[in-house]
Amino acid sequence: MADKALRCARLVDVVAGRVLDDQVILIEGERVVDVRPAAEAAFEGELIDLGDVTVAPGLIDLHTHLVGVAACGDYAQELKYSAAQQTLAGVPNARDTLMAGFTTVRDVGTFRAFLDVALRDAIDAGHILGPRMAVAGAYITVKGGGGMVTGLAPDIELPREFRFGQTAGVDDIRERVREIIFNGADLIKVIATGAVLANGTVPGAPELTEPQLRAAVEEASWYGRHVAAHAHGAEGVKRAIRAGVRSIEHACFLDDEGVDLMLEHGTYLSADIWWADWITETGPSQGYDAEQLRKNDETAEAQRTAFAKAVKAGVKIGFGTDAGGFPHGLQARQLATMVEYGMTPVAALRAATLTSAECMGWEDRVGSLTPGRYADLIAIPGTLDIQKFQHVSFVMKGGTVVKNELG
Repeated sequence: MADKALRCARLVDVVAGRVLDDQVILIEGERVVDVRPAAEAAFEGELIDLGDVTVAPGLIDLHTHLVGVAACGDYAQELKYSAAQQTLAGVPNARDTLMAGFTTVRDVGTFRAFLDVALRDAIDAGHILGPRMAVAGAYITVKGGGGMVTGLAPDIELPREFRFGQTAGVDDIRERVREIIFNGADLIKVIATGAVLANGTVPGAPELTEPQLRAAVEEASWYGRHVAAHAHGAEGVKRAIRAGVRSIEHACFLDDEGVDLMLEHGTYLSADIWWADWITETGPSQGYDAEQLRKNDETAEAQRTAFAKAVKAGVKIGFGTDAGGFPHGLQARQLATMVEYGMTPVAALRAATLTSAECMGWEDRVGSLTPGRYADLIAIPGTLDIQKFQHVSFVMKGGTVVKNELG
């Protein structure tokens, strides 16, 4: 029995991969009850007629960093703010993300451990407005590696909360994984290679061995958790895939063997292929130094070439942007970039909804408007145009309208 219904001129059915005309979405409380052609939808409750719009499921970003002040190139800024300041800075970030149409995110790590857990819990409790969050809690990384605050003097020792996931071996990784899960994490994030913005690290260089990565995956699996692997270099990507990670993040230098391995293992790709443009345009004014800008230039086109190769091969493509490295709320700009590099508009939307939900293991609750899922949906005016998703006009989360600019 539905208590409200939404009527729309068009609906993107991401399960079937098509656009349906003149549909009604029946909702009971937080959940979708049914989706029917308007001509077949007899209904006596509240009817919200959205008019000449295109509706899609709420978007999902697999790679965000909602906690913290505005990004800049200097990682040392992390030490200038208290844990309370960094957590509270996530409040507007979460709101902006939701208002941009992202009703679910996978938040993949904070330098100061477990601030994301606090933000997730505040959203779930209804204290603040934001997307549904699955959080990583901290980074599993080597000392001085891509998951650390780098660029500091060698005699400076970081506080414990900044090196919670720092590891030195297989047994240590197992202990770190357990501790991170015990402190509230929904997934584990491993830093398998160097990073573009972590000074002193090399994006193409592996930083964790395959046995270390396998230990993280095995330990996480005991607690029903998946592992996401930051990996730029081809060797690091392949080590992570063979170890059984759920998703590869970035994959700038993914090669043909890596693509074949992703297909064999069913690994998801979460590639932030738009963000490089933001760094190129704003990097100098945001404090990015010469090393960071050089590494961005070295990885940007390689990543997009790898992405196009993965799309063509049929790799499972999710949607991850690295929001936090750029202002929150701009994530949907990446949809057009994904279309530019080989996806159709409907396929790009499927990546940002159903496939991302499957990657998270949340396809039973989000990612489509299938009956039983949360009534998370967005709308743009007029016909399907991937550019319009940069400014969605309507957002509903769990059956509650949180944004309506349709007039």
